[in-house]
Amino acid sequence: MFRIIQHRNKCIGCNACVEAARHRWRISRKDGKSVLVGGADKRGVFSVRVSDEEYAENMQAAKNCPVGIIQIIRLG
Repeated sequence: MFRIIQHRNKCIGCNACVEAARHRWRISRKDGKSVLVGGADKRGVFSVRVSDEEYAENMQAAKNCPVGIIQIIRLG
């Protein structure tokens, strides 16, 4: 298991995360920023726990982010 953390307020809406992991990321029609699908919001910081099956593609999403707002943390 691991946790994905996104600092959404700093997102520039470049779509790099969506291209890497389409089922976990999408672009909001309201403000053009990325949305962490299934993420819970806590003061503009979104997070979600996911299985190891999603690790590689979400790690790529984090690496692709030009502003470095995505963190991947392995749990346990």
